[in-house]
Amino acid sequence: MTSPDLRTELASLTTEAFRPELADIDRLPTLDIARLMNGEDAGVPTAVAGRLPQIAAAIDAVAARMRRGGRLVYAGAGTAGRLGVLDASECPPTFNTDPARVVGLIAGGPEAMVSSVEGAEDSGELAREDLDALGVSAVDTVVGVSASGRTPYALGAVRHARALGALTVGLSCNAHSALAAAAEHGIEVVVGPELITGSTRLKAGTAQKLVLNMLSTITMIRLGKTYGNLMVDVRASNDKLRARSHRIVAQATGAGDEEIEKALTETGGEVKNAILTLLADVDGPTAARLLEESGGHLRAALARAAR
Repeated sequence: MTSPDLRTELASLTTEAFRPELADIDRLPTLDIARLMNGEDAGVPTAVAGRLPQIAAAIDAVAARMRRGGRLVYAGAGTAGRLGVLDASECPPTFNTDPARVVGLIAGGPEAMVSSVEGAEDSGELAREDLDALGVSAVDTVVGVSASGRTPYALGAVRHARALGALTVGLSCNAHSALAAAAEHGIEVVVGPELITGSTRLKAGTAQKLVLNMLSTITMIRLGKTYGNLMVDVRASNDKLRARSHRIVAQATGAGDEEIEKALTETGGEVKNAILTLLADVDGPTAARLLEESGGHLRAALARAAR
């Protein structure tokens, strides 16, 4: 049985608000409901746009920690936790990162990705245990994700991470949230009440996905994981990605198919290295050395090669 205080707290949240004008939505034709939902979703990017300065500041801080060897850790429950796990899991194939560099924690563990784990989101202690199991330290970043901004698991993660000296970011979809207040970088993307009352996998979930996309993608750009808008650190782990690797080298260098295949073979399929061998006219080992000396930044490696 929920406490009166909790019921009052939830009733005050924008994400939980009831919209009487939609009380008969179930009587509408399917196309009309789809139009309503699409119209609701259209406002999400505008809400995110209003928080771009806070997002950018958080990204610069995250990138600075990761340059020192730190990790990016997402922590959330339910939809928020799943979105964090999704974003983290897509970094290795996209940016060739070590899977341990960007980590998604969800209250209740892997089982909670596909089913509800009762009570997990209500445990700040569980968040502390999960962070301690990772060995989170001052060089890392922990991003608490919670639509309500009050989820105990996300709050517990941010508070514990901050006590450990880690950089903290709090992403919520309600103004004046406890989560944003607890973090060094608070990002509150207020998208308003949901089409289905309290179903924060909708607009709130979309907003969280957009912000997490920015946090990871732009951080990786800052870390030299791209060359322009090309995924030069992509990991060619299947036929599609091998074809994409070939195309990326072609787009970056303008070289012919035979030259590209030779460069990729010489560099063990590493796209960034292959581009450097072609643009700087160096061999594979030299390309690897130049990139290492340049912290993995292809533009910096090209400048070194031109000296």
